[in-house]
Amino acid sequence: MKKMTGVIALAIAAAFLASGLMVSTPDVSAAKLKSQVKIPAKYKGKHMPEGGWTNEKMIARGKLVYTGKVNKKVKCSKCHGTKGKPKAKGARDFRKASNVEKFSDTYWFFRIADGVPKTLMKGWLGKITEDDIWAVMAYENMFSHGGKPAVPDKSKWEAPQFK
Repeated sequence: MKKMTGVIALAIAAAFLASGLMVSTPDVSAAKLKSQVKIPAKYKGKHMPEGGWTNEKMIARGKLVYTGKVNKKVKCSKCHGTKGKPKAKGARDFRKASNVEKFSDTYWFFRIADGVPKTLMKGWLGKITEDDIWAVMAYENMFSHGGKPAVPDKSKWEAPQFK
């Protein structure tokens, strides 16, 4: 009798799965579920300087900032890895375009400047300059483009929302 009950239960479960009556999760990535936080108004109008994404001098400066050579207390590579592969739990993987391409330059700048609450990501503005933040962004952007300078596809950016 127990064997028969088990077979019936298995058959019922199979029927539910086949008919689509089981609860399913929509195909939505975690990144899409978590919307961007609103950016403080003081960052409105802040954008990567013209030609910055591909400027060799700016990228070289960004590498110095990223590796802690500008300020030894600011070492992005400690958490994000020397080539963009995270070393710390929760650090963004800069090698994957899907992890960076949706963020506008304004949003990315804000996150580096102010940090991310309740995470290890500190705000770095004050320890490095605004120019250094733009430079490190240009350097980090290369990780998702095969190590080469590239201008992000702005059509993929989510429109920044301001407080």
